[in-house]
Formats: sequence, C-alpha cells, structure tokens
Amino acid sequence: MRKVKISDVKVFCLAPSDGLNLVIVKVETDRPEIYGLGCATFSYRYKAVACVVEEYLRPLLIGREAVRTEELWQLMNQNAYWRNGGIGNNAISGVDMALWDIKGKLAGMPVYDLLGGKCREAVPVYCHAEGNTIEEVIEDVRRLKTDGVRYIRIQLGGYGGRPAAEYKPDGALDGIYFDPASYCRETLKMFDAIREEFGDSIELLHDVHERLRPADALRFSKELEKYSLYFLEDAFSPEQADWYDVIRKQSAVPIAVGELFNNPREWKELLIRKQIDFVRCHISQIGGITPAKKLAVFAEQFDVRTAWHGPGDVSPVGHAANIHLDLSSLNMGIQEWAGINEILHEIFPGSPELKNGYVYIGDRPGLGIEFDETAVEKYPCNDNVTVWTQTRLPDGTIHRP
Repeated sequence: MRKVKISDVKVFCLAPSDGLNLVIVKVETDRPEIYGLGCATFSYRYKAVACVVEEYLRPLLIGREAVRTEELWQLMNQNAYWRNGGIGNNAISGVDMALWDIKGKLAGMPVYDLLGGKCREAVPVYCHAEGNTIEEVIEDVRRLKTDGVRYIRIQLGGYGGRPAAEYKPDGALDGIYFDPASYCRETLKMFDAIREEFGDSIELLHDVHERLRPADALRFSKELEKYSLYFLEDAFSPEQADWYDVIRKQSAVPIAVGELFNNPREWKELLIRKQIDFVRCHISQIGGITPAKKLAVFAEQFDVRTAWHGPGDVSPVGHAANIHLDLSSLNMGIQEWAGINEILHEIFPGSPELKNGYVYIGDRPGLGIEFDETAVEKYPCNDNVTVWTQTRLPDGTIHRP
C-alpha cells in the first residue's frame, strides 16, 4: 500500500454554544477521501493557536507521512525549541488528534482499538450541579439523579462561592469578587444539605479551583472528610505542588488535579510519590492523544486513575478523544461531562452521547466525528475580553481564577 502523505492543514474557529470559542484542525491527505479532525481549543487565546497551526505547523507537516504519529508529535513539539506551553500544546493537539483520526480510518478501526481496545463498553461520567442557593443545588442534583447520573460535582454560587463584591473598598477595581472564608462555610452547609437529602445514593465531587490559600485548603479538606467525597479537585495550584504531600499526610479525601498542567514535570513527581488519586489533564493542553495515552499508562503504574478535563470549552472532537482514551485505559476512573447540546450535535455528527450516567460513542473508524465546516460563518468567535478570570479577594486584590 502506498504511503499516505499530508497535503494540507486547515483551522476552523467558531463559537456555537454559550460564546465559547472552539478550534478545529483538519488534516488532509493526498487521498482526498481520507482526512482527520482534531481539537486545538484554547478558548481565550484561540487566534494565537490558529496562527501557530497555520503559519508554523502547516508548512512543517505538508508532504510528511500521516501515519507517523509519534515522529510527527516529537517534530512539532521540538520545532519551536521552547516547548510545553498552552498555545503550542493546543496547536500540536489539533494535528495529533487529526492524525490518530486518519490512522483509524486507514486501518478501518476506531481509535480506541488502536490504543489497545475496549476495557469497558461505556464511560461513567460526572456532571455539574450548581445554583445560587442550596435549594437550587438540591434541585439540580435531583434532575441529574433522575437522568441516571450517579457522580455529581456540586458548587454553590460557582467557583469560590457566591459573589462578594459588596465587601470591596472604595475605589476597588472591577472583577469577580469572592470571599474565601464565606465560601468554605457555605460549601460545608451545602454538603450537609445534600447528604441529608440524598444520603449515600450518589457520589459527590467538588472543585476548589485553586482559590484557597494552602493552609485554608488543607483545613477545608479535613472538614470535608465526613462527606465521603469521590474526589476534591484542584485544592492547590500547580505552583503550590509541594502542598500535595502535606494534604496527603493529613487528609483522607481523594485528590484530583491536572487541568492546568502543560509540562510533564507538573505531574511526574505527584504520581511517583502517590500524592494524588486522579490525574485530570486537559488533553489538548498537554498536546493531544499521543502524550495522554502515555500519561494514562504511566499513572496506572502508581494506582492513579484518570479523570480527563471535559468542560464546555472542549469541542465534541476533543470530547470524543477523551472517550476513546477512557474506553481503552484500564485505570480510567471517571470522565467529566459538561454535555453536548443539540446545536453541537448538528455541527459535529457522531458526537458521544450520554445515557443513564454513561457516555457512548459509535464504532466508526477513527474518532468517529464529522464536522460541518459551514458552521464557521454561522457562529463567529467571541472576541470580548475574558472576564471570569479577573477574580479578586474582598479587599480588591487580584487572585487566581
């Protein structure tokens, strides 16, 4: 069989749902019927990612063999000399996923079969329940439970709790204000109410979103022990990684971390030292399927499970990549699932589907996803300044989002 070579690399940017920018990469080959799709979504810097793909990766890749996924990943990763950054990694991811899609189509096999085959028939997921009051959170949990979802992340008032702008001093700058102390107190009350209402019939998760100072996060974790969490997410930021050793020694709450990781050094020591229970990287942020499969196998050696990041600012192509990895990884723990609405299903035929708490994907070759390129004109990108990351403490100090 003759070698299949890359003939073109294209980028499509669109915002079809909730103003969230998506970046889709299409790799074409010298066999016109064979092409691949990948997710390069970095919603808040989408133009920079598109530029890297179009201006730097495209000329690097045209004419090369499409099936050499490992060679091409290493080539892209090293070509700029400086590496392991969010913009470059997402650009690489878009190509890498597309190359796995191509490889699956050439082989006539789903990507999960290329990665070792199914370990399970469907993927258990956790979904998000939230509200501005505890009563609203309870109703959202009830809705998900009725739909068959057993793993539920609960948040009162969003990340960091309910807004606290009324506490800011005169002249303080605009931003998303929150009060760490109130957040901790109200979250504990929320857990009390949810366990009182639903008992142990559901598994509960919670995301600190790295907003607490380390000592406060440690105390908060210890107070959460009695609620038997499935896991507590992002208790500390990557810059505070040394604190995971401290929390491991003092708290029995399972720990999940990873959505901000870019560099293998950020997860390597945490896994080796068994300081976390779930690694939950954003697949495109670490460079795509090629490094993610290696990470899953590495984590398995230390009894750490995967819980890949699956928020709304991941395209259905990216969600599909998560599911293919989940199906083929023995140590898959849980998959975050923000959902794929009707508009996205229309634009991306073949998208994974949620049913009774599990996500399913078909057995079509490759990633199994198609893309309506005309949607780019219908759903232009959102170029507003990102606001939600402009978080502040009650006194107006800028803080991590």
